[in-house]
Amino acid sequence: MLRLSKKADYALIAVSYMALPGQRAVASAREIAESHDLPLELLAKVLQQLVRKGIVRSVQGINGGYCLSRSPLETSVADIVEAIDGPLTLTACADEHEACGQYSKCNIRDPLHRIRERIASSLAACSVADLAADRNASAPAAAPARLWTTRGDSSQGSA
Repeated sequence: MLRLSKKADYALIAVSYMALPGQRAVASAREIAESHDLPLELLAKVLQQLVRKGIVRSVQGINGGYCLSRSPLETSVADIVEAIDGPLTLTACADEHEACGQYSKCNIRDPLHRIRERIASSLAACSVADLAADRNASAPAAAPARLWTTRGDSSQGSA
C-alpha cells in the first residue's frame, strides 16, 4: 500500500495551517500541535526538518515560531513529502538495479516507473495554497487575507 509517513502527514498539516487566510504570519509549534492534537515533540522535529530543507523559516523571539519560506502557491505537496520522506519510490529497484536479481528480466519495472511519475506529478501539481483552500472551504466564514513573509525584512505578499 502506498502511504505517506506520519511525519509527512504532520508536515502537510503544519504548512497548510501556516497558509490559512486569517492566521498569524508566524505560528508556533505549540499552536499548531494544540490546534490539531499532534504530539509537540514530533511536530517540532518535523518543522526543524522543513527549516533545513528551506520549506519553512524559523522566527526567533517572544512572538516567534515558523512561517512559510515562499508563497503557498510556489510550494507543492511533493516538495513537502520529499523534504520529510525523501524521493517517492514504489519499488526497491527504483534507483539501484544491482539490488534486484530480477532486474534484467523484469517486465513491470517500466510500467511501475510510469505510475510513480504520475503520482509524483499529481503531488507536484497540488500546492500548499490548494491544501489551505480546501481547509478554508469547510470554515463557517471567510477570514481576511493573511500576509506571509518571504524574508526576515518587511517584504510581504498576499496568500
